[in-house]
Amino acid sequence: QVQLVESGGGLVQPGGSLRLSCAASGFTFSSYAMSWYRQAPGKERELVAAITSVGDSTNFADSVKGRFTISRDNVKNTVYLQMNSLKPEDTAVYYCNAVRRYYEYWGQGTQVTVSS
Repeated sequence: QVQLVESGGGLVQPGGSLRLSCAASGFTFSSYAMSWYRQAPGKERELVAAITSVGDSTNFADSVKGRFTISRDNVKNTVYLQMNSLKPEDTAVYYCNAVRRYYEYWGQGTQVTVSS
């Protein structure tokens, strides 16, 4: 059974940091590119960050470049999103995504709220 379980969301003040984790199981994690998406109320889901299956390349949405980093541990089957200098506009539900060729999986999402 494929599972992607996100954790680490919560309420944080502007300028603060959070680290999201996504624990994967039920598939060969190290063969999948991993991404983080987010969806704010009334907006479409958008790609935030992505990392290749072996972790040798990453890319980021322009809105988070220089503030967010993505990493993965193929032993722990976990992908991380380190979010620094958070802004109110980063408020959204953050989703973990795994993709390889014709296969794609999603997590259930974790809420991140940036507010004073």
